[in-house]
Parts: sequence; structure tokens; C-alpha cells
Amino acid sequence: MIIVHHLENSRSQRVLWLLEELEMPYDIRRYERDRKTMLAPTELKRVHPLGKAPVIEDDGRVLAETGAIVEYLVEKAGGKLGPPPNREAVLRYRHFLHYAEGSMMPPLFGLLIINRLGLLGKPAKATVQAMLDTHLDWLESELAARAWFAGDEFTAADIMMSFPLEASRARGGLGPSRPHLMDWLERIHARPAYGAALGKGGPYAYA
Repeated sequence: MIIVHHLENSRSQRVLWLLEELEMPYDIRRYERDRKTMLAPTELKRVHPLGKAPVIEDDGRVLAETGAIVEYLVEKAGGKLGPPPNREAVLRYRHFLHYAEGSMMPPLFGLLIINRLGLLGKPAKATVQAMLDTHLDWLESELAARAWFAGDEFTAADIMMSFPLEASRARGGLGPSRPHLMDWLERIHARPAYGAALGKGGPYAYA
């Protein structure tokens, strides 16, 4: 049985959602953030030295990093929700699988820190917001061309993109001015597996 070490309001919500989409059985070990620092509890370091979530345990393996976990689970499921059978779609799938964390999350994390700094962070806010807006404008144009990030079918790339776009709506200025992204968020939130993952994972601030 796969064990998911799940931290509230974190990237690990995507792993629960993917497992529901893949119809794979799993158990959850749920952790709450420190109410003062909002960091993960030290207990997670007993699972993996980095003390981050998500982490999964399966067949004696301990795996960290969302993208690596997603690739592992898609492979374990025989390729379900993996890259479509089209070279261009494969390249888009691979791109967005890595883009979600490598390109989207740095400016979002920057905004999170800036907002916590209050007046001290104000000088940097416009610059970092402009960086994020460039990403959001490009993503809006991508979804104007097709229904899902890799192509015409829902894939694990969409699951990977969920957290940065949910976070963008919560604190990055994503709203009605980018209707294709907002429609995409509505469609992923309407998926039964997404709802099932919320039911099992507990409260999630970005849904």
C-alpha cells in the first residue's frame, strides 16, 4: 500500500488527486503546519531528511519531489494519464510537468515572502508580480489553443499545474481577466477524483 505523507495546504494535495484519478489504493499520514512559522513539522524529517511534503513510501522506497512522484505513479499505473501518443503533445507534457515547479513556483514563493515582509517587501513586489504576470499571460494563450496543457486530453501535466495556478488565484492576481485559466480551474475542481482527494486529505485553502 502506498503511504502519502501529506502536509495541509501544500503541493502534496496533487499526489492525493493523482492517486484518485489513477484509482490506486493509498493511506494518508497527515501533518499540520506550525501556526507561527507556517512551516512543516519536524516529524516529516523522520520520513525524509529534507522534511518536506509530499513524500510517499512504496515497496520499501521513500520518494520525494512532486514531479518525481507523479512520474513514478504514472509509470506504476501503466502510463495512465501520461504523455499522449503525439510527439508535440509529449513535449508539452514533459515541459509542463517540470515547468510547474521550475518556473511557476519561484515568483509565487517570492510573492509569499514579500507579502509577509509587509512594508519591507513593498519595493520588490511590482517586479516579482510582473514576472508572474508574464507566466500567466503565456499560460492563458496556451489554453486558448487547446483544452488541456498537454493537448486535447487531461493528463498528469494538468495535475502538476494545479497548485501554482491555484496559488496564483489566491495570491498572484489570477482572475477573470484570464478566462481560459479560470475555466481550466473550474474544470479541474469539478472532477470527481479532485473532490475525493479533498475529502480524504482534509481542508485545502486553494480549492
